[in-house]
Amino acid sequence: MKWHNLLGIVEGAPFFESSMLLAGRDSPGEVRRQISRWVAAGRLVQIRRGLYALRPPFARDSPMVFAVAAILRRPSYVSLESALAYHGAIPESVPVVTSVTTGRPGRVETPLGTFIYRHLHRNLFWGYREIEIGPGQRTYVAFSEKALLDLFHLFAGSIRRSFVRELRLSHGHVDTDRLLQFARRAAKPKLIEAAALTADFLRQERRGEVTL
Repeated sequence: MKWHNLLGIVEGAPFFESSMLLAGRDSPGEVRRQISRWVAAGRLVQIRRGLYALRPPFARDSPMVFAVAAILRRPSYVSLESALAYHGAIPESVPVVTSVTTGRPGRVETPLGTFIYRHLHRNLFWGYREIEIGPGQRTYVAFSEKALLDLFHLFAGSIRRSFVRELRLSHGHVDTDRLLQFARRAAKPKLIEAAALTADFLRQERRGEVTL
């Protein structure tokens, strides 16, 4: 396989799976050896086994880490602090991408970043939507309210007012009605209590009644 053949197949996509290259006349072994040579030459970056990204200037667009997170572990969606930061619900930027999955939890280190996956029971695997994070790159991200409930659910201790205050939530990016609705759907006492506490805190903050 020649380089121009690869570029024609992937059509400038920021990342691709090697399996899509194995249908041609070249043997699978030769394709894999050629991919390894392109990685060594700096034309490709290996994200994980079988998943590669074009390096500039060959890629039309850079890979977006949220889109990579969706491909590394299926099914999964970006949640917890990563989704809260994406929605502007918390002020801090998050150095790693955290997702939830119904599969095994784990941590994946790649040249494009670090990805953490937390296990979530399938009964709680909802409250997210598909978004286009970049040109031709789609992923799944929790609503800010569901990301908050996922955070509460996966936190080992009870949710207290001090915990909510330290999140520094932006009340303009958390819909308290949706938060309470999602908590009722989850039907877990811890989440219902935490959602009520959070909604009350945000309402008081909106009225300027929050005290330290």
